[in-house]
Amino acid sequence: MFTGIVEELGQVTAVENLGDASRFRLRGPVVTEGARHGDSIAVNGVCLTVVEQEGEEFTADVMAETLKRSSLGALAPGSRVNLERPTAVGDRLGGHIVQGHVDGTGTVLRREPSEHWELVTVSLPGELSRYVVEKGSVTVDGVSLTVVDAAEDHFTISLIPTTLALTTLGHKQPGDPVNLEVDVIAKYVERMLRAGVVPAAVDSGGAR
Repeated sequence: MFTGIVEELGQVTAVENLGDASRFRLRGPVVTEGARHGDSIAVNGVCLTVVEQEGEEFTADVMAETLKRSSLGALAPGSRVNLERPTAVGDRLGGHIVQGHVDGTGTVLRREPSEHWELVTVSLPGELSRYVVEKGSVTVDGVSLTVVDAAEDHFTISLIPTTLALTTLGHKQPGDPVNLEVDVIAKYVERMLRAGVVPAAVDSGGAR
């Protein structure tokens, strides 16, 4: 599990086409510290498995399904990427619960800069719109963010200087793709309600 608090702005150093998959080599001195074969690292919000680790770089294989559902297929040597290691048990949950399982991609539609922050509008696939609500949580390229406004086909996020400086979102331009992961709790609640499962009632005296 991740929290959407990016640890480091890394870089793609090599991409190898394997036909039905791709092998990425990425540089990240923070996330590779103590990394071992089989560990997980989120790359632009996508949970990937470390295949090899050498110095400040690690290698990860990305299957065709992941390339199709995420924006990783658009990465090339030199591309910047957001990197985050999984949350350790007992650590603070700085953002929200993030699985690293991308639900789809959006596109940066426009940026509206202000003196101390920037409002960014991102397109929203129709099948995900019901999970994105005003003041709710959404993960954009692996960054945990609060939704400012939500519509059927887009939503807005407000980015502080730290986010602009330390993540890929400071460099994304209109037309650029971004990975989206909606709040997993919303999806579970929807599934339970469809199945007719109603949570136990709670009155003023406590749980029953």
